[in-house]
Amino acid sequence: MDLQTLTYIIVGLTFVLYIGIAIWSKAGSTKEFYVAGGGVHPVVNGMATAADWMSAASFISLAGIVSFVGYDGSVYLMGWTGGYVLLALCMAPYLRKFGKFTVPDFIGDRYYSQAARTVAVVCAIFICFTYIAGQMRGVGVVFSRFLEVDVETGVFIGMFVVFFYAVLGGMKGITYTQVAQYCVMIFAFMVPAVFISIMMTGHIFPQLGFGSQLIDAAGNSSGVYLLDKLDGLSTELGFNQYTSGVKSTIDVFAITAALMVGTAGLPHVIVRFFTVPKVKDARSSAGWALVFIAIMYTTIPALAAFSRVNMIETINGPEQTGVAYDTAPEWIKNWQKTGLITWDDKNDDGKMFYANDARNEMKIDRDIMVLATPEIADLPAWVIALVAAGGMAAALSTSAGLLLVISTSVSHDLLKKNLMPNISDKKELMFARLAAAIGIIIAGWFGINPPGFVAAVVALAFGLAACSLFPAIIMGIFSKTMNKEGAIAGMVSGLTFTVAYIAYFKFINPEMNNADHWLFGISPEGIGIIGMLVNFGVAILVCKVTTKIPNDVVLMVEAIRFPKGAGDAQDH
Repeated sequence: MDLQTLTYIIVGLTFVLYIGIAIWSKAGSTKEFYVAGGGVHPVVNGMATAADWMSAASFISLAGIVSFVGYDGSVYLMGWTGGYVLLALCMAPYLRKFGKFTVPDFIGDRYYSQAARTVAVVCAIFICFTYIAGQMRGVGVVFSRFLEVDVETGVFIGMFVVFFYAVLGGMKGITYTQVAQYCVMIFAFMVPAVFISIMMTGHIFPQLGFGSQLIDAAGNSSGVYLLDKLDGLSTELGFNQYTSGVKSTIDVFAITAALMVGTAGLPHVIVRFFTVPKVKDARSSAGWALVFIAIMYTTIPALAAFSRVNMIETINGPEQTGVAYDTAPEWIKNWQKTGLITWDDKNDDGKMFYANDARNEMKIDRDIMVLATPEIADLPAWVIALVAAGGMAAALSTSAGLLLVISTSVSHDLLKKNLMPNISDKKELMFARLAAAIGIIIAGWFGINPPGFVAAVVALAFGLAACSLFPAIIMGIFSKTMNKEGAIAGMVSGLTFTVAYIAYFKFINPEMNNADHWLFGISPEGIGIIGMLVNFGVAILVCKVTTKIPNDVVLMVEAIRFPKGAGDAQDH
């Protein structure tokens, strides 16, 4: 059976599974739509959280980043995993104790202010839209390669599938769909990693193969360690040494910290902890999610290294002298059709050559690495099709979670809590589904017409979460003195500073985007941590010169700080 037919079958079967789950778990109330009725088992919620958290950025892009930049790519591994630990330990149980539906719900009630709620809604919607644009584009890229349709058609198909199970099932449908998507995703990621680890090092566990010696065609040890091989290839071809970085220490620290606090402030991840019955279950589901996440995240560096060696030797040949294009592997020509690989025969010798100097004739998009790895390693067609299904699962699972945040922010926080307080439960559910449908249309438009600065938009999403929602949530939980004036001023100032900094260096004056002009040597990707400090500083100063918080709010904070009991999500 050919690759395209296998891909249609495997991806089609996963879509049928997702839609079937959505029909089975259709939401019948706002509580089921917003928080799955608050009765999700911790292990199930942990798996769904892992799928929600591990977006197309994790499945498709992260191994590509590490593969291309080596040591410096570790900031993403540390930042994103560290952020989840921060969220699980410092925020999840306390927010579950509060027992609301959304992050703006918490901020609005904790700071006894509709203005604070509205600012939080704006932040949440903007974060989610910037994130979801990349997810929908990822859907289009996967389809364009493996189903041989154009990117626009791929985005439309993805829009339909997400629309069906997100709008119909809400959080209830999304939760159980994400469990299935996690299973598809992790199986699709681990199978090629195990295959390649055995082929290159003889180890069944990629994590062990990462630090092992390579084996020869006869299965005997070559005496050369994988990372030593990569270091040698990298320096020979003009790249930086794979195991050493070029970023400054302060920038590495800032990016890691910004990704950590940004991850911990992402509303679509936080809301997952509102779906379990008890505070104890929130802690338990956080632990399970870490286990499920660790399976992929400890494998990513190994897969990145394996893929890098295979890619270079496939393009340049074992002797690094180039390979004739006419006899080049099919994977190169297949990805050329998508425009994500280009070849310019500079010396007219008919051979390809990949390097980081004047010899280079190849332009390779780093986002193809995971999707192309099975083809590069010449694995069976069913493995290639499985990876395509995994990439789709990663993009769709996060898209659904983000759309739910958008819909609940509009229907619950703007309409029910602000503009239309007397609407019925049925009408609120209708508005939530309508908001999700409109959100899908807008996200699909961004997927079809992506801005030319997708990487900057992703950085902006993390920066926004770090500088706006994270400080407000932390102070809301752990401070009994922070008032509404301080929280609002902090969110607005942190948001303004971060947006201005990223906009200046990424869009307004990109030629100045280098370490010589950055504030304290911190790149736009890491500036969210400074925005966070601005938020904290302004909030504390404003709080000191404005009125004290009401006594009932002090009692509320004290109750949150001792997370005992269930704390059912309420609609008041």
